[in-house]
Amino acid sequence: MSSGVAEIALRRDRIIVLSSLAVITALSWVYVSYLASGMQDMGMEMAMPRMQAWGVTDFALTFVMWAVMMVAMMTPSAAPMILMFAGVNRRRQKQQVPYVPTSVFLLGYLVIWAAFSILATAAQWGLHTVSLLSPMMVSTSPVLGGILLLIAGIYQWTPLKHACLSKCRSPLGFVLNEWREGRWGAFLMGLKHGSYCTGCCWSLMALLFVAGVMNLLWVAAIAGFILLEKVAPAGHRMGRAAGVLMVAGGVVLLGLTLWGGMQPEMNPGTESEPGMESEPGMGSM
Repeated sequence: MSSGVAEIALRRDRIIVLSSLAVITALSWVYVSYLASGMQDMGMEMAMPRMQAWGVTDFALTFVMWAVMMVAMMTPSAAPMILMFAGVNRRRQKQQVPYVPTSVFLLGYLVIWAAFSILATAAQWGLHTVSLLSPMMVSTSPVLGGILLLIAGIYQWTPLKHACLSKCRSPLGFVLNEWREGRWGAFLMGLKHGSYCTGCCWSLMALLFVAGVMNLLWVAAIAGFILLEKVAPAGHRMGRAAGVLMVAGGVVLLGLTLWGGMQPEMNPGTESEPGMESEPGMGSM
């Protein structure tokens, strides 16, 4: 009976955790969609910084945007780890170990992404200051876009990326190696897992500036790729293949920019094209 009761409690916990994560993710996407539609319809008049110098309010509102977007993008990919924590925590309760709410672990995880959001906001402020972003927060410089693609693509092949992705792809291994007792321990576990996820995905988040931070299709595409990279059986190989494509895209973008800059500019009126010389007598007409 005790085993059956424990399984029922575990199943109930999974339903509660999954439902909570689904609600959090859905609300975050609703907010991001609201901001995106507001920018498109009202020219950034809805809670987004204008194309003038930022103030404290502009920075704070942009931080909120990034923080909510990170919740929307990263919560689904963190779900396996959160469910693993909840399951192990519930089983340990049978051994008379005090139960720690899963929300404590989730809070630690989201704190790391909130810290990342501060850095992203600062990066956006810097790009805004030098006029490298459009009102829709798209890079106005092909060179910047190409460099971001190159960085993201190369990073996909680095040992640091591989190490962080391995931690994200192995929830059970993380729990066995990083378990901490109590609420503070759960919070620290959330911080550590969030750090691994940030180490895995920061360069992909930088790609938001390539096609637009408020381009919902682009945001959803990156979030979907992150999810597949973490949970798909061949996710690590998929990530490396995507890295090759990113590098290729960056090289093409930079190459086209360089080629365009090398083309001579036509100066109308200085030289006439071949075959366009005036025929004799045409000037007297």
